[in-house]
Amino acid sequence: MAATPLPPAAQLPPPPPGDSAAALPPPPGTDMTGICFRDQLWLNTYPLDRNLVFDYFALSPFYDITCNNESLRSRQIHPLDMSQLTKMTGMEYVLSDVQEPHLFVIRKQKRLSSEKSDPMLPMLAYYILDGSIYQAPQLCNVFASRISRAMHHISKAFTTACSKLEKIGNVETESDAAASESKTQKEAIDLKELKRVDHILMSLQRKLPPAPPPPPFPEGYVPPSASDQEKAPDDLSSEALPPSIDPIIDQGPAKRPRFQ
Repeated sequence: MAATPLPPAAQLPPPPPGDSAAALPPPPGTDMTGICFRDQLWLNTYPLDRNLVFDYFALSPFYDITCNNESLRSRQIHPLDMSQLTKMTGMEYVLSDVQEPHLFVIRKQKRLSSEKSDPMLPMLAYYILDGSIYQAPQLCNVFASRISRAMHHISKAFTTACSKLEKIGNVETESDAAASESKTQKEAIDLKELKRVDHILMSLQRKLPPAPPPPPFPEGYVPPSASDQEKAPDDLSSEALPPSIDPIIDQGPAKRPRFQ
């Protein structure tokens, strides 16, 4: 008797592409400067030193499993053994700077040949600061960020300066208008004060006694008359000026030439 076939298992619908992309971490080598990785359970279990720091770094999304260090780990060799890494070519991670137990700097580079004299091609840098792993920004991104920040502050300063200058211009026009108004008011007040001062002086003149007569002349002094005072300037002018001479009449007798 043939067995009854079982119904096929229900197939779940595939997840939408947006959710699957969000669940997967970004591939290594991309810009992940906004990501911070920290495994507190591992830090509570193992000490963070130069011997175990690469194992801790391999847990982060920054680690690329296609590197030469991973092949050394699969052969039970320390992944940071430079004697083995120098014999290989390709992408690798090296420990460039260490300040135990707070700071570890790991550089990602590409080895072009197995010879030590050949230069390395640096790609990215990562640093572990007190157990938190970060990707160091590239130099071009640092310059672009600093320049954009400086341009923002410069434009903000110019905007503030323009607004201050506009306020100063408005204050000057208002002060000029107020000064002109106060000047006209002051002129009107001055006219009133002038009339008031004249009135006060006239009232004081009426109240004061008349001026005393001048003192008498000494004995034997005869004051000059008005006619003498008028003739005195004429006499002085006649004495000061030399007598006028006619250039034709007052030359004396004409001299005649003598003929022999």
